[in-house]
Amino acid sequence: MAGEAKQIGFFEKYLTLWVLACIVAGIGLGKIAPGLSEVLGQLNVFGINLPVAILVWLMIYPMMVQIDFASLRNVRRSPRPLALTVIVNWLIKPFSMAFFAWLFFDNIFSAFLDPGRAAEYMAGAILLGAAPCTAMVFVWSYLSDGDPAYTLVQVAVNDLIILLAFVPIVGLLLGVTNVSIPYGTLFASLVLFVVIPLLAGYLSHGQLIRRKGRPWFEQVFLPKLKPVSILALLTTLVLLFAFQGEKILNNSLDIVLIAVPLSIQTYVIFALVWIAGRRLSIPYRQYAPAAMIGASNFFELAVAVAIALFGLNSGAALATVVGVLIEVPIMLSLVWFANRFNPLRDPSKAAASSVAG
Repeated sequence: MAGEAKQIGFFEKYLTLWVLACIVAGIGLGKIAPGLSEVLGQLNVFGINLPVAILVWLMIYPMMVQIDFASLRNVRRSPRPLALTVIVNWLIKPFSMAFFAWLFFDNIFSAFLDPGRAAEYMAGAILLGAAPCTAMVFVWSYLSDGDPAYTLVQVAVNDLIILLAFVPIVGLLLGVTNVSIPYGTLFASLVLFVVIPLLAGYLSHGQLIRRKGRPWFEQVFLPKLKPVSILALLTTLVLLFAFQGEKILNNSLDIVLIAVPLSIQTYVIFALVWIAGRRLSIPYRQYAPAAMIGASNFFELAVAVAIALFGLNSGAALATVVGVLIEVPIMLSLVWFANRFNPLRDPSKAAASSVAG
């Protein structure tokens, strides 16, 4: 156990350096072996890359296996975190993203972008803002000690709302009526990233506790999963940057310009939910995942819609791809922040948070 603790601590302590190394390695791999990244990049089902899907599954499963499904019926006793998630994701986030996109692409960066490119980048940003995260939030919640059962409910509600609200919001903000949502991508994502790991977590949770006991499950099995989750996360970074390395090198200035409003949006939404959660006396393990959901995006859906509406080589598609590239490093910085200011690490604050819950 001492060796395991040391290994986990080593990964977490130097995670920023590992992320930077993986970004550089990914871009280098895409440059040195473009054939390999091209082959891996073509392994898609309904617009979802299978190697990345497997890695995301490995990241999500450690969260799902922790869920005590008997606790799900207690969620109705804490409606405020769920209400906060819905309000921020659907009444604030899409419109704040549209505002930041307009502010930067149409105004602040107008000297660097022609109107056509600015409009396409703004469209891509809007698609990201209208698609709150479903899958990766399990990873961020897991790494920041969120409540796995409540995170599952928050994600499930978001998934249901996406089915109804995504098309009208995108149509409103883009000013178009022919938005074609790729339902194959949407449903395949839900099955791959929610249903399958959820079933696997449910079945293995019960079996492992019955066979090995709860102490072994919590003290031996779960700690072993954390390095697996982090390694899968780092490998995902390598693949994502390998797939898009050529675009990054050929459009470096535009990548930076696109990244600015997307990054500001991410930090603003996170801060909004974080502060609201604290002010409303919502328990940390519920408002932290809510902040992660609001900050991150369902990028598979956004990329697929951008390609369907504007084309593979469009500025809108590039903007959604930039959203993919910056999300993991930014979300890891937010995970660090959440862990650094987790009130449960202070016994006196932990007691207050417990009472508030």
